[in-house]
Amino acid sequence: MLKSIHHVAVICSDYAISKKFYTEILGLEVIQEVYRRERHSYKLDLALNGQYVLELFSFPNPPQRKSFPEACGLRHLAFEVADIKVVMEHLSRFHVSAEPVRIDPYTGKKFTFISDPDKLPIEFYES
Repeated sequence: MLKSIHHVAVICSDYAISKKFYTEILGLEVIQEVYRRERHSYKLDLALNGQYVLELFSFPNPPQRKSFPEACGLRHLAFEVADIKVVMEHLSRFHVSAEPVRIDPYTGKKFTFISDPDKLPIEFYES
């Protein structure tokens, strides 16, 4: 029935800051940017390696994210990476702090977390 995940949608509090984060720091490619006047909202479609993966929305005064380590709902967004060390070096050039690298006890793979500008947890998982 299901073929794949089509995209993930993220609502941000500061569109310019989040757009810069997802495009300039994480390197996602802009597919389309639309200003929806009736909603006072931007919608930015982003791709990873040419594949549509993320919608970034801005809305006036969105409520703060209730982010706790084990809260119900979407827990985090994860990206597969080839080399976690290279990713961490890249992030540090942009002054983005990452948690210490951990090892998945079931797969033996390395992973770490950062937060986007609105504190959405983002994981980098080494393939």
